[in-house]
Amino acid sequence: MDIILTNYFETGAVILFGVGFATLMLHRNLIKKIIGMNIMDTAIFLFFIAKGYIKGKDAPIIINSFKGVDSYINPIPSALMLTGIVVAVTTTAFALALTIKLYNHYQTVDLEVILRMRGENND
Repeated sequence: MDIILTNYFETGAVILFGVGFATLMLHRNLIKKIIGMNIMDTAIFLFFIAKGYIKGKDAPIIINSFKGVDSYINPIPSALMLTGIVVAVTTTAFALALTIKLYNHYQTVDLEVILRMRGENND
């Protein structure tokens, strides 16, 4: 129990990922699926940023003098998460654009109804 309270950011990230995954898998509404995907993205970002942070160390920005390599955190996790955020926003925008096109064509965002209507059109 103590490890859960000590690593509360990681615990929160795992819970958020579970909520996002459940939303993605259990809902038929495409907008809710996109929201679930965004919750999962946010959980991944939180987890990696929490793992990359070291208490007592500074950001790798040298202002007056160099303090030594051991005084700074590793900048790679932060840079990767910044790139991941850009990719996630782009993916969300693309998914929403596709959802708008599907809605304009089928007049619904319910995935089951769209699949049923698409199956009827193929017969």
